[in-house]
Parts: sequence; C-alpha cells; structure tokens
Amino acid sequence: MRARIMKQSLAAALVLAGGAAAQGVFESHADVGVTPKAGAFEYGAATGEYRLTGGGADIWGAADDMHFAWKRFSGDVTLTADIRFVGTGAVANRKAVLMVRQDLTAGSAYADVALHGDGHTALQFRPTAGAATQEIKSAISAPLRLRMERRGNTFTAFAGKPGEELTAIGAQTVDLAGPVYAGIGMCSHDANVLETAVLSNVQLEQRPAAAAQQRYRSKVTVYDVAARSTRVVYQAGEVVEAPNWSRDGRFLLINTGGSMYRLPVNAPGEPKLEKIELGEGGHSANNDHDFSRDGKWLAFSASSAKSRQSQVWLAHADGSGAKLMTPTAPSYFHGWSPDGRWLAFVGQRDGKFELFRVAAEGGAEQRLTSKGAYDDGPEYSPDGKWIYFNSDRSGNWDIWRIPAEGGGPGDAKAEQVTNDELEDWFPHFSPNGKWMLVFSFPKGTKTHNDKMAGVVLRLAPAPGNKLKPVKLDVLTKFFGGQGTINVNSWSPDSKQFAFVVFEPIR
Repeated sequence: MRARIMKQSLAAALVLAGGAAAQGVFESHADVGVTPKAGAFEYGAATGEYRLTGGGADIWGAADDMHFAWKRFSGDVTLTADIRFVGTGAVANRKAVLMVRQDLTAGSAYADVALHGDGHTALQFRPTAGAATQEIKSAISAPLRLRMERRGNTFTAFAGKPGEELTAIGAQTVDLAGPVYAGIGMCSHDANVLETAVLSNVQLEQRPAAAAQQRYRSKVTVYDVAARSTRVVYQAGEVVEAPNWSRDGRFLLINTGGSMYRLPVNAPGEPKLEKIELGEGGHSANNDHDFSRDGKWLAFSASSAKSRQSQVWLAHADGSGAKLMTPTAPSYFHGWSPDGRWLAFVGQRDGKFELFRVAAEGGAEQRLTSKGAYDDGPEYSPDGKWIYFNSDRSGNWDIWRIPAEGGGPGDAKAEQVTNDELEDWFPHFSPNGKWMLVFSFPKGTKTHNDKMAGVVLRLAPAPGNKLKPVKLDVLTKFFGGQGTINVNSWSPDSKQFAFVVFEPIR
C-alpha cells in the first residue's frame, strides 16, 4: 500500500510539473499506479503512429497500473484508433485501451474500451473512485479499430474493422465532473515485463461541455398502511436506493455508491448510516438485496474483482463470509423462499432476461421461465406456493405468477395477475400474506431504469389460489423510478413499507 501511495504521489508530481512531453494529439504521458518498469511513449510524425509501452499488473479491480498518454479537457469527446500489439506477448491479458478518466490516481473513476492480447474486447468502467471495475463484453473478437465516445456522462464503446461502420459494444453512465483526461493506455498484465502497442489513425475530437448530469435528492420514506400517511426517515443529496426492513424492525438496509448500509428507523436525532463491510472481494453492490426470513443471512447482487457483471452473493447478516451463488452473469437477486432454502433471481441468458432459482446451500441454477419475454422481479408468496414477477410477455408490463417449481414447458403454468393501462413492476407481499404491493409506471414506459414524475405505489389484497380480477388501489403518487423499491420492503409486522422518493436538484 505504501508503495502504491508513493507511486501515485510521483504521478501527481509529474502532472503538476507538466509531465513528460508528448506529441500528436496528446499533451503529456506518465506511469499510473504501481509500475516497477517505466513505460514509454513515442510519436512518429511521418507515420502518424503512437507507440505506447507499459507495465503494471492490470487495468482492473479497484486500481490501475499502466502507462498513459492523455489530453486534459472539459466536455464531450470521441477517441478513435486502430490498435495492434507488438510481438506475441508474455501474458494473454495485456491490454491497450482508449480511456476517459477523472484524474491520474490509480483508483480514479473511468470508462474505456479495452483490447486484450487474446482478442477479448470490452467496455470497462469504474463507477466511482476506488470501486471495483466492471465490464460489458463485446461479441467482436480481436477488432482492429476501437472508439470511445463521451456524451455528458454516458460513455459508449465501439469496435470493428477499419473502413467499416463500427458496432456499439454498449453504453454506461459514469459520473465524471469538471476537466477529465482522455487518452491511450497500455498495461502488460505482468508488472515485471513491458509490452507495446502501436496505435494508428488516431482521432481525438472534442465538443463543448454538455449540460451537467441531472442530480437527485433522495428521501427514504415509510408508508403507514392503516393511517395512509408517509414520513421521511432519511434524506441525502445523492442517490440512495432500495430499502429493505431488518427482521427485528430496527433498521432499513439501503445502498448508495456501490456499498450497503444500515439505516436506523427510530433512532433519536439525525440517523447515521452504518456501512456493511463485505470483506476483500471488491464488491460493488447494486440495488437488489434482502435478509432471509430468519434474519441470519444477507443475499445481494454485486459486481466484484472476480466478475465484471452482477452476480448473486450470500453472506452472513453482518456482511461477512460472502460466497458466490451464481457464477453465470449477469444475475440479479430478488427474493427468498419463506423456508430460506431458495434464492429467486433474474438472469440474462442468451440475450433474454428470465427467472431462475438457486439453493441457499449452493448448487446449479434452475430455470423457472423460458418463454423468451423479459421477466424480472421474482418474489415468493408468503405461503411459498407461488413466485410472482413482472413481465412484458403480454405486450405491456404486468404482474404474473408461476408455481414455485417453475412455469413448466413453454411457461404453460404462468398466470397473468394484473392487466390495466399502467406498467407494473416488482410485486411485494406483506409478511402476513394479506397484501400485494405493486410499483407502477405511467402507460407506455418501456423500462424501470429512468426517474420520472407520475409513478405510483398501488395495493391490493393478495391473490388466492384461484385468481380473480385484481383491483389495485393507488396509495401515493410521486417522482421516482430506478431504486425507489426493488426487493421486498415491508416491515416485519406488515403495517408499513419503505420506499425512496427522488427530487431533481436544479
């Protein structure tokens, strides 16, 4: 750790001193992170080629080690280049990247498009400083031409062949503020060797700074069903998401910035968040998490140092001893079976989001739906007989259910529960089995990823074994969306539930 800090300080000193002189479209270059062997940068004015040599263990995890040439600026940018490696390489995972990062510290937030020595190509990103790196993999292997595009805080990576239209790998939001560093990086993936990439036909196109990314204030809110009233238990000038109630009723489990926290519900004075430590795995938690019915276990979804996409993990209730439950990614946890034996989750397999379960004691995932629609939000009914979920299989987003063992061939056992003009997501049952809470978006809303006015929380008596028409009663209408309510958020006594109201910060 001391060596890394000294290296970062040296890199910062180089920047303040103007760094090493660069040519072409870049203004400076230096080693970033821990690089026992010094990297190098050469620009050939006659050929227009950039020869970048770098060492370092990786551009991954919570910190990067590489040689980096950059230009500092504010605003949007498009960086394009043809890339080829020199020689066979000592390690297949050596990387050449087109990158935009917040600063020159090793743990900086960033987004890049990375070409590995074995041809693997991906959009990589670290959402916040020191968080675990994640990636979106490309179906194109060993492309010759790459592009990284920034528009506001949306980063899109492209890959393909020179002279042909490039194919988008994917897009990701990473919040970078003020001046940033756009450039090219090289990492050997073995700190004891140096590797070289040659970049040609390099284009760095700048645009004026885009409008500032919309920010939100979060209000963690508790709804009292009998009184039909709400109270705000916590506010923050950042996005806080997806409260779940502890089984003893003392605190809410929430997530923000890739970490999970306990939020006391009835503590005197201003409540303070208590971080849940998840150990050395480099977990970056998303908004799908909850405790087992007996309160002994915590299931959550997260990317990690081992996986670049969301997977389901199981830990003790205090966050210790986290173990991986779903090696295949992406996977997103959504519900415990009442007896604590099963975890229900949604997974993207062969390009489709469908439902699965995995035993809490471990084992292979078991498919529950197969129709090929977009299924999400699985939750067990309190009696354990059914799994309710939201799906667009009817053409709109509605609530459906299947037997706990699955929908059968062609999902023949699936039953539609709701059917009205609103778009219904995330059915949640009160622990006493009396109520079904549904989160609904305005008609025509295609996903739950945005935040908007006019979302509603609706309540209906829990359906019985024989379905009857469901009439949902609107409880509250507000500004919300992704992160308002994900996994079950009812209180243990079934009298209250928690959710998040967002307010745009002007």
